[in-house]
Amino acid sequence: MTKTLEAVETQDQLPDSTSVVIIGGGIVGVTAALALAERNIPVVLLEKGQVGGEQSSRNLGWIRKTSRHLHDVPLAVAADRLWREMPRRIGRDVGYKQAGIIFLANTEAQMSMHKNWLKSVESLSLDSKMLSAQEVDKLIPGGKSQWLGGLYTPSDGYAEPDVAASAIAKAAVEKGAIIIQNCAVRTLSKTDGKISGVMTEIGEIRCDQVLLAGGAWSRRFLGNLGVSLPTLPLICSVLRTKPMEGPTDIAVGGPDFSFRKHKDGGFIITQRGKLDAPIVLDHFLIGHRYLEQLRTQYSFLKIKIGSRFFKDLGLSRQWGPKGPSPFEKIRVNDPEPNAYLNQQALTNLSNAWPAFKDAEIEEAWAGLIDVTPDSNPVIDKIKSIPGLTIATAFSGHGFGTGPAAGQLAADLIANVEPIIDPSPYRFDRL
Repeated sequence: MTKTLEAVETQDQLPDSTSVVIIGGGIVGVTAALALAERNIPVVLLEKGQVGGEQSSRNLGWIRKTSRHLHDVPLAVAADRLWREMPRRIGRDVGYKQAGIIFLANTEAQMSMHKNWLKSVESLSLDSKMLSAQEVDKLIPGGKSQWLGGLYTPSDGYAEPDVAASAIAKAAVEKGAIIIQNCAVRTLSKTDGKISGVMTEIGEIRCDQVLLAGGAWSRRFLGNLGVSLPTLPLICSVLRTKPMEGPTDIAVGGPDFSFRKHKDGGFIITQRGKLDAPIVLDHFLIGHRYLEQLRTQYSFLKIKIGSRFFKDLGLSRQWGPKGPSPFEKIRVNDPEPNAYLNQQALTNLSNAWPAFKDAEIEEAWAGLIDVTPDSNPVIDKIKSIPGLTIATAFSGHGFGTGPAAGQLAADLIANVEPIIDPSPYRFDRL
């Protein structure tokens, strides 16, 4: 976990009842809590560990429309607006900067991929555009690589994951939400087939509706209820440099590295061309549903069976309200960063921009990403469990769309006009 994660002071006492319980204190969960509290809907958010402690503080912080599926772009556009408004809305800085994002290309195949994406979204009137090699050099000076060009969206940007979820959570509390950390939800309580509460490790709280925003834990939680959510894990390793001079404030994605400026003056860097893909039991249970992804993305994956396989086997898949649940056994999913991939990313970046040759690593961490077969999340009500809504499985791009995803989930719960058309995120597509 990044050591700069901002802590949130919350209460310990579980109330007897509320209208909505949110399971999970990541960016989506806290934004949903904020939206509900602003509507004066009583809401209690329960987090098994620390607010923002998992992927919501471990990602790159990118806020992008670029390279998203056509039907996913409206959520990203809505998120852009909400990120811009967030400091005024909550009275706190979230590190948001609309500095733009550039995806570089050094082969004709990569250029064609970017051009094809741009053509696929031409009906949406985005500000995305193709760059020539000369334009890349002008926007990101000091480079030594011969890029063919790139794809640039000036209105994209980034925020700081180590402060954003915490800041939003604090604002939600000020507006009436209750947040309790280190309190795992074991299962749901039902009356006449409908949700009537949740059972936690410290007791039961009655409620009418539940929002599950549990990230990579959602599959296991739902599986215990007889609901199958197909997700598989990937691990992304990240490093942050000490403060240094860099070539640009624009976030840049190359074929085998990415970088963007951090609020302290350093840079957040990752090996964009490789992710760890640890084999777990779920690969044998649902892996066949990912064959198309494997065919097209095999070169990006470092597939291996290791200690995570056996740790996963040791976690229960069925348990009762008296527990204990897996969520009490592992409070924070904290994978070890892959030092080799991080060094590879820094080397690749240094070869492209020599300004990074003297970069010093301040810290490194890793985050676990839950990926669906189509790489899109689920934001929907679960028909088989009346009262349950889920917003999860964001496949590595949940931070950027987090405020809009949380807002959309809150809209569904409140039964008001949704911020965008929710149909691309329906559960039954999977």
